[in-house]
Amino acid sequence: MCHNDYIIKSLELHLFFGRIMKEHALFLRAGFTPANAAFSKQAEDFKEAFEKLLCEVVALSNGIVSPDVLASGEVVTEFTALAEKQTECFTAIAIDRKLTERELRLRGACSNRDSDLSQKECAVHKLNDRALRLLDRLICFKESILKEVLNCQMFTMNYPLLIEHIIREAKLYRKYLHMLERDGDLNCRSMREIECFWNRIMMEHALFIRGLLDPAEAELIASADESAKEFAELLRQCSSAQDQTLTASSLEKTVKLRDFKAAGAKGIQECKIRSVILPLLADHVLREANHYIRLLKG
Repeated sequence: MCHNDYIIKSLELHLFFGRIMKEHALFLRAGFTPANAAFSKQAEDFKEAFEKLLCEVVALSNGIVSPDVLASGEVVTEFTALAEKQTECFTAIAIDRKLTERELRLRGACSNRDSDLSQKECAVHKLNDRALRLLDRLICFKESILKEVLNCQMFTMNYPLLIEHIIREAKLYRKYLHMLERDGDLNCRSMREIECFWNRIMMEHALFIRGLLDPAEAELIASADESAKEFAELLRQCSSAQDQTLTASSLEKTVKLRDFKAAGAKGIQECKIRSVILPLLADHVLREANHYIRLLKG
């Protein structure tokens, strides 16, 4: 095992997915009604647990993680700080906004640095172990919500498909952590599997955006619908191609969707788009597109 690869890849994974998980918990909490106060409390507990995890990750990451990851827009974007402030105001759900300030100040590793990071290995292993235990519980929580919703025992403002969507993302995070703990790196990931997974995520993002826009936003709805159809076709091709990848097409469509999401995030922040999309949700899906673009560019 190369200690440096294990440490760097673990921290980069947490910087992206740890924030995604804490925001999933926030979106779940924001979607519950007063009838599900116990579920709201659990969602708040998960949000706080992932914020704490992320605080420790940020403390370990400065000068270590790749500058490409920090520059990609998958950790934070130009919209994140204001999106958090607005979302906190709209929902009265507390957000540790100092965490975003610290992430914006993170520096990437110097290209000529070849230092031994093994002294951090124990701390990173403990973080990974804690994240795995947290993810096991979070996945069970999300699955219990989905079961209640599908059995018409709970009403939430979140689509059942969105709950399935965030379960898949949590399971991918867990899968990658298991790979890191077993192999010390993520080199055995298949590009075809990556494309199939993220093309589905991008398709569903377009569907969610379409469904959360105000009916008066006909032009934006049409654009989201077109994007959903494009990714549905990419997903069909990806699923039927055994060993082939569609990287060029996936990249082209994802950049197009990323630009649409960025314009949407800006429009929602500036109160120029009618929707029921929280500003932080708009930023959240933008970061996921940025993450996928970095993977596609390799």
